[in-house]
Amino acid sequence: MASSSTKSIRYDLERDLRKFIPAKAGVITDPDRLAELGRDRWFAAAMPEIAVAPGSTKEVSSVLGYAHKRGIPVTTRGAGYGYVGGCVPVRGGILMSMHRMNRIKEINDRDFVVVTEPAVITGVLQQDVEKKGLFYPPDPQSYKDCSIGGNIATNAGGPRCLKYGVTRPYVLGLEVVLADGTIVKVGGRTHKNKTGFDLVGMFVGSEGLLGVITEATLRLLPLPPARVTLSAGFGSMRDAAAAVQAIFKAGYLPCAMEVADSFTLQSARNAHKGVKGSFVPPGKAHLLVELDGQKASVLSEGKDLKALLAKNKTLEVELATSPERCERMWALRRAFSASLKATGLTKLNEDIVVPRGRLVDLVRFAEKLQKKTGFAIACFGHAGDGNIHTNIMVSKDQQTKQPKQIAQALDDLFKQVLAWGGTITGEHGIGLAKKPWWNQATSPELRKLHSLVKKALDPKDILNPGKFV
Repeated sequence: MASSSTKSIRYDLERDLRKFIPAKAGVITDPDRLAELGRDRWFAAAMPEIAVAPGSTKEVSSVLGYAHKRGIPVTTRGAGYGYVGGCVPVRGGILMSMHRMNRIKEINDRDFVVVTEPAVITGVLQQDVEKKGLFYPPDPQSYKDCSIGGNIATNAGGPRCLKYGVTRPYVLGLEVVLADGTIVKVGGRTHKNKTGFDLVGMFVGSEGLLGVITEATLRLLPLPPARVTLSAGFGSMRDAAAAVQAIFKAGYLPCAMEVADSFTLQSARNAHKGVKGSFVPPGKAHLLVELDGQKASVLSEGKDLKALLAKNKTLEVELATSPERCERMWALRRAFSASLKATGLTKLNEDIVVPRGRLVDLVRFAEKLQKKTGFAIACFGHAGDGNIHTNIMVSKDQQTKQPKQIAQALDDLFKQVLAWGGTITGEHGIGLAKKPWWNQATSPELRKLHSLVKKALDPKDILNPGKFV
C-alpha cells in the first residue's frame, strides 16, 4: 500500500477493491454500515477498515488474491446470526459480507440435491425444496434469519438433528476459495463419494479460518408426509430428564426432543401473559417431542408415546396431530430466547453438550451452580442428544460488578462438562466467546494439528485472524 496513513490506506483499498467488484453495492465504506457488519449476536464488535460484498466466486477470488499478497486480514460474514463473535473482524482489514450471493441455483428432485450460494436463508431453502416434496432436515432455531454458509461454517444443528444429524451429513460438495484466491471444488453431487480425503468435512465447521465457501451442494431427503407433536409438563427437570431416557429405552427415535426448565417456562408465561392463543404447559419442566413419517404409523406411535409419557410423572400430556396445533407448540419453543431476553437479564448462551447418559447429572449440576453463584440459570434445548443450552442469566449490575464471578461460573460449567467427556460447544462454534476455554477443551497435540492445517491453507494468517487457531 502506498502510504502508512489511515486515510491513504482507506483510499487505496477502496480504489483497488472497486476494480475487482465494480457493482455500486460491492464496496462499503459508510461508518454506520461498517459498524453493523462488524458484530454478530454476541457482545464483541470491531470496525473493519472496509467491507466488500462480492457477487460471484471470481470476485471473492480476486479480493482474496489481493489481500493475500499484501497480508491484509479478511473476515467473512454470513447473515451475522452467530452467538460467539465468530464473524467479528478483531484485526480490522477487509470484512467480506456474502449477502449478495443469495441464489438457489438448482433443486433436483431426481438426484435429491440442492445447489446453493452461501447467503441463502436456511428457512427459505427449506420452503423451496419442500414445494417439490423434498426435505432439508437441519433446522437451527434461527432458521428464518441464518444463512446456509453460516450453518456450514459452524456445522449448525437444531432440534431435528436427534434423528437426522447436524449440517455435515447433508453437505455433499463445496466450492471454496482459499486464502490465496485459489478456487477448489471438494466433494460432488453423489450421495456416496470416497475419492481422496474428506476435505468437505474439513471445511464444514471451520468458522471461516480455512477458506470462503461460495457454493454448496446439499443432500435432500423425501419430505415426511406426516408429523405429530407431544407436549408434556413435569414437576421437575429431573422427572423430564428421566422421561427422555424412558422414551429411548422403549425403542423410540423422535425427530426432535426438546426440554425446558422452570426459569425458562416462567419467563415464557410472563412474556405470553394475556396473549390470545399462546401455549405454555403447567409444571416446572417441559418436554416437547416430535415424530415424523407416514401418517398411519406416526399417529399410532404418537398415541403410544402419549400413554408412555403419562406413566412417567407427567402433570399433563397433549398430543397435536394437525400442522396448526403442532406449530402452536413449537412457537413456544422458538420463543424461549426472546422470553428470557424479556426478563431484562443478559443471557450468556452456552451450547454445551454432555453424553446422553449425563442429562440428569447436568440438571443437578446446574441447580448446584445456581445456588453456589446466586446467578439464575435457564436450561433448555436438545434433550435427545445432550446439547442443552445452559444460560447463565446476569443483570447489568452483576455484569459491571461481578465479572470475575461470572467468568468463574462459566469456568465451573465448562470444567464439569469436559470432565464428563462432553464438549464446550455443540452448535455455535468457538469464535471469541469460547476462545478462553479452547486450551482446556483440546490437547496440545490436537491444537498442533489444527495449526498445521491452518498454516498449510492460510500461511499468512489472513482468514478470520485472532480466533482460536
